[in-house]
Parts: sequence; structure tokens; C-alpha cells
Amino acid sequence: MRDTEFSESHVNARNVKIAARDVQVYYGDNHALKDVSVEIEDKMVTAFIGPSGCGKSTFLRCINRMNDTIDVCRVFGDIRIDGEDIYDPAVDPVQLRAKVGMVFQKPNPFPKSIYDNVAYGPRIHGMARNKAELDQIVENALRRGAIWNEVKDRLNAPGTGLSGGQQQRLCIARAVATEPEVLLMDEPCSALDPIATAQIEELIDELRQNYSVVIVTHSMQQAARVSQKTAFFHLGNLVEFGETDKIFTSPEDPRTESYITGRIG
Repeated sequence: MRDTEFSESHVNARNVKIAARDVQVYYGDNHALKDVSVEIEDKMVTAFIGPSGCGKSTFLRCINRMNDTIDVCRVFGDIRIDGEDIYDPAVDPVQLRAKVGMVFQKPNPFPKSIYDNVAYGPRIHGMARNKAELDQIVENALRRGAIWNEVKDRLNAPGTGLSGGQQQRLCIARAVATEPEVLLMDEPCSALDPIATAQIEELIDELRQNYSVVIVTHSMQQAARVSQKTAFFHLGNLVEFGETDKIFTSPEDPRTESYITGRIG
């Protein structure tokens, strides 16, 4: 990662949580992400939209260094959370991922009890001094995941025994249990039915009170419903970024308009 000058006063004035400059990503010889620069604000839902393979999930995975796990992937540029360069060699990716939670496309509860799914992260990071504190952390996380009332009487039951929508809310509870500041969601509703999707969308709206939420979605309707800011990606480029209402009603770039009206994608 090369250093890039940031105007700290400008960043702080706008309550910027994540600031990216000139981010490039290569998978082998494939130039997957080209010169992406964006500032993502705190306590807000930011949606990444665009056709399949356009780079939106690749960029999302840069924010918690998930691309580090792919041998052929190389990331260049500068990404900062609260002004700290997350690719600095001194930064521990495991600690970073406690600060930047992630929820995936397909619900992926651990093959453990509901309780142990949520307690796993806090245990690793030594967040509780005793069982009573851990119990409280688990309950708080399940409440934030809007699933406490459904599971409080069967915390020892396997998480894999829940319905798809419940599993995804359990995964959200698991992600928030380590008290992250950023929550990344990679198409969190694509495997869910409309009722479960509506529950997750309602939950996302509540979560933004405490987190900077970044969601990748194929559904433009979903982006319009849940986000305040939208970024449109196309062929590895960040084409346009701005207020969600403006992106959908009066986009500045003809490629954005073509995608929103269904002419490309």
C-alpha cells in the first residue's frame, strides 16, 4: 500500500469512516478493480450495485482484507478506517476483522449451538471475564440480530437447525458480537424468501444507528429501500457514487442510467 495524503479535517468534517484512494486489485493478470476512490460515512448504509463480475464484492472484501486469503490476489492503493491504514504491516488482519464484521451471501452458521455461534468471536478476543459477562454479550448480540425472542429458550440447539432467514440473522448476531464498527454484507438476502428478506432489511435499517453498513446487492429495489448512499460499479470501475435518491432518479453518468433502466447488466 502506498501512502496518499489525506485531508484529515475534510475527512472528519464529513464523519467519514472508510476512505479509499486509488485502489487496484489484480487476480493474477486480471485487473479486477481499477482506481477506486471513495469515502464511506459512519452511521449510514452504503449500497454497492452493478452487474455480476463488476468488482463490487472484490472491493467489499478489500475493506476487511478477505482478499489476503486468495493467493493470486494483489491489492494496491490506500484504504483507511478512522484514518488508520488497514494494509499497514503492523495491522493484524484477525483484529481488523473483529472491527469489520462480515455477513455472506449464504447463511453460514458454525456447526455449533446457537449460543456458541455468537460466543465464538468474543471468546477468541477475550471480551468476557466470566460466564455471566459472556451470557450478556450473547444476549445483546442476539437482540441486535433481532432473533433473541425466537431462540432464547433453545440456545443449546444447533444453529444449523434454524430456517434460512433465522440463520442469516444469527450470522448478523455473530458478526456484531465482537462490537465491530463496520458491518459488511455481501448480498445477505439473495438466498432468502421475501418475508425473510424484509426482516433483514428492517434489521439493516436499525443497525445503521450503531455501525457503518456496506451492502453489496444485485437488487436495485433493495438498494433503494435500505441505503442512503449508492456506488455503481461497472467493469471494475467505480462509475458513480452519491445520494441513493439522486443515483436512481437523476444519475450523472450514462452507464449508470443504462444499468438502472435495464439496458445493461
